[in-house]
Formats: sequence, structure tokens, C-alpha cells
Amino acid sequence: MSRREQYLIGFSLAAFVGAVLLFALVIWLLWLQSVKTEEARVANLAETLGQKTEQIIVDARDMLDRLNRLPASACSAEHVRVMQEAAVARPYIRAIGYWRADSRICGVGFIQAIELKPPRADRIYDSGVIAWWPSPQTEVSGVRLFLMRLGKHDIAIDPRLLLQTELVQDRQAGLWVENLPLATAPWGVEMPALDSFPVGLFVDRENDRVVSRFSLGAVLPIDVVAIEPLHHFWDRYASMITVAISFGLALFAVWIYIVLRFSRHQLSLATELKEALARGHVEVYYQPILDLASGRCVGAEALARWVREDGRVVDPEVFLPVAEEAGLVPKITLAVLSATIRDLGNLLRENADISININLTPEDLASDEFSYTLAEQTEFAGIAPEKIKLEITERAIIDSDRSRGMIRNFRSRGHKVAIDDFGTGYSSLSYLETFEIDTLKIDKSFVDAIDKDAVTSHVIGHVIELSKSLDLETVAEGIETPQQVEWLLEQGVLLGQGYLFGKPLPARGFRRYFRRQKDSRVYPIRQKLRRWQAS
Repeated sequence: MSRREQYLIGFSLAAFVGAVLLFALVIWLLWLQSVKTEEARVANLAETLGQKTEQIIVDARDMLDRLNRLPASACSAEHVRVMQEAAVARPYIRAIGYWRADSRICGVGFIQAIELKPPRADRIYDSGVIAWWPSPQTEVSGVRLFLMRLGKHDIAIDPRLLLQTELVQDRQAGLWVENLPLATAPWGVEMPALDSFPVGLFVDRENDRVVSRFSLGAVLPIDVVAIEPLHHFWDRYASMITVAISFGLALFAVWIYIVLRFSRHQLSLATELKEALARGHVEVYYQPILDLASGRCVGAEALARWVREDGRVVDPEVFLPVAEEAGLVPKITLAVLSATIRDLGNLLRENADISININLTPEDLASDEFSYTLAEQTEFAGIAPEKIKLEITERAIIDSDRSRGMIRNFRSRGHKVAIDDFGTGYSSLSYLETFEIDTLKIDKSFVDAIDKDAVTSHVIGHVIELSKSLDLETVAEGIETPQQVEWLLEQGVLLGQGYLFGKPLPARGFRRYFRRQKDSRVYPIRQKLRRWQAS
């Protein structure tokens, strides 16, 4: 073998060894990064489980407080109905009862009164909450229940439903209240004593696991522990690393692709949106709705806006399709409802001539969750039902039987219902005649065609006549010019919204907008129209 060949072989071996060492270093760094990612997942799991459990406890306490302040007579039909609705809306509740002294006078749920008389409470808090931990004295039908009492009402909670098992997946989690074990996921799994876990995140290499303990206590002292076995890491990544090392640099790019794809998945819009909803980062902007004749603001349409942690606003045309695909639309609707009541509750209570429109989707009409939440939150906030109007797209009324029943229910409670973006979907006189609705909203595409030589310019007149024939209130969307306002007024359209009147505003901006208009003798839109007419 010549010296040249030896050099070539030596250089090739050195290059190969160097490449292998470099590749191994990259794999090792990627492995460390993967471990950190898994640790973060465990920490986030414990925090999420703890926050959701506390939300349940706080909700239960608040519900008991509302029941105690209910003006209905004790154990009357109205009293029992409210208790029944509260129990149905909360799957973790097994029973709700009303007590007089030490006697349970009435109640609802799956448990008989005689089975809910534990002799001694485990803890009485300064807030007035009385608690019985799961024990033989609270056992009913083989399940040891967690009991809470406030005032004259109590509830029986199934502790198995306090931890959301779908979040745990192949990991383990435990819930403690007052350092006493309350629930585990999977149910019945053996968990070490709570005092064996320090608060926070740590890697327990002796027992081959990553452990996160999260503590909080708005109502009761709660601890949640999440455990991830370390061998799960190896199960997830070992095969990739082995293949990458075996095939060398040729598969290095594949490994990078997988890791980057995994990272992109973790940071995908759907995942980020889900986190934003959980953390309350989906805000609501309000687009004013005006009386076209007077220029007076009579309401607004509530629109979801996603503000990311870096302050950037994600366009609704981007995140709403992502939300639909991920099944997050109902959560967005509930977030919009809660934010609207929180943002504008005082404004709605203090002003008789304003209402807020909330958009519903087919998914919202497919379940009763929004209906229950709407009734509960408006009643609790003291907001009249007519102050919350509901907008439903034509696509949402295809399932006519279900939609008809939901619409009838909303209207019977006092909410007005509008068909949104009429003319862009399944426009049909037969649909409108069979649905009990109050308002028809004309889509922006038809308003844009006013005074233009386009096919849609002739359609808007027919839509307005259709609305009049059915005695419906008509609202025009997307108004941008005074000419459009004058034309709509001539056709008898009295309400409208669009950039001519104002872009969607954050809550504080809309409150200022409404109060400024309310206090003004001449509304800004009338000034714009007068200037246009004068010119």
C-alpha cells in the first residue's frame, strides 16, 4: 500500500471518526434538550392539573354561595330547579342538598339523603366552608366522596373527576387536599407520601423519574404531583438515536427534521392557541353598531382577538380556521362570553339602550354547554337576557331540528337571535320562515356593491325586501362611506356597523366611545354625513 493510499485511508478514517464524534455530540445535545422539554411538560402538567382542580373547588364554593343567596323559597320548585341545573352543569357533582340544622330537607342528584350524614366534619374554615375528606364515613356505593358545605347547602363531589385523566395520558398524577390524598390518575394507583416530594420540579434518578409538585390554595390547600418515568424518554428517543448512529451522517438530516418537526408541533398555532385560551390571552374587541338615522351607538359585536405573549395580534382569518380544525371554537365562544360580561357588565346594567352581539357557530349549537353557561353567567352578573344578542351563521342552521330547538330556547329566555352574513351561504326563504329569528344581517360583500354595476348590487335590494316581508330587524355590515348610509336609509335599513363608524375597539376604548356618544348632542356620524351632503 502506497503512502498516498495510507494518507487517504487515514484522512478518511479521521474524517469519519470526527464526523461520528460530531454527530454523537449533536445527538447528546439533542438528548439533553429533549429531557428538558419532557421536564417542562411534566411541570406544565402539574400546574395545569392544579389550576383546573382549583377552578372546580372555587366554582363549587361560588355555586354554594349563589344557592344560599337564591331568593326562591327553600325546597320550592324553583329552588329544586336551580339546584338541578347546577348539578347537571357540573359532571363532578353527585348531589346537592339543602339543610336545616342537622336535617337534609331536600336535594338533587344520585345519592339519597340518608347516605349524606357523616357524623363529624374534618375541617371548618374561616370562610365558612366545611369539608369532609373521602373516608369510610363518606362512602356511598363503593365511592368515597368529598363533601363541601357552605351555609345551608352542601355538595357531594366524586374525587375521581377532579383530575383530568385525558391530560395525564401515560403518566401518573396525585391530588392532595390538606396533605390528605384525594384522587389519583390513573384512579387507584399507589402514590408515595406527599412529604416525600419537594415543591417544584426535580429529577429523582434514584427512582428513575421526573417529579413536579404544584401547590396553591384559593379555597382549600391543594397539592398536585405529576410523575414521568425516565424510561419513557428512552422509549421515545432511543430508536431514533440508534438509527441515526447506525446510518451515520446520511440520517443526520432526518434526525434534525424529526426534532424540528416535534418542536414545531409543540409550538404549533393550535397548541399555542390552546395555551392562550387556558391563560386568558384571547381578548375581545367590540365593533360599534349604530342607529343610522340618529348616529347613536346602540350596541356592538363582540369579536375574538388573540394577542400573543410578544404583543403581536394574530389575524382572526388565521387563528379561527386553526381553532375549527382543533375543536377549540366552543372554548373561544365561552371566552368571548365571559370577557364580554366582565368588560361591559356595568355598561349593560346601567344603560337600557345598548346590547352586545355574540357570534355562535354550529359547534356551539351542537351541545348545551354554551346555553348553560350563558344562563348562569348572565343571571350571576345581573344582566338582562335581552342585553346579549346571538348571531348565528346560515351554515349553523342546516341541522334544522337541533338548531330550531336551541334558537327557540334562547328566544324564550329573552335573547334576540340574528342570522349573520345573510346571502353568502344557504340563503333560502324556507330556512328563514321555519326559524324563529329577530334580525337579519346583510353581509359586507353586498354593502360594498351599493352604487356599483355588479351582480351583487341587485341582490341587496331583494335581501332587504325579504327581511321586511318577514318583519325582521335589518343590520348592514361593512359600511364604509356616507353614500352607503344614505342608500340604506332610503331602503329602510336602520342599523349598521363598519369602519365608517369605527373599527373594533378594546373594552376600555369602546366604553369611552359609547359614553362620548351618549353625552354628545351631535353624533359624529351625523357630522360626517352633513359634510358629505354639503360637498
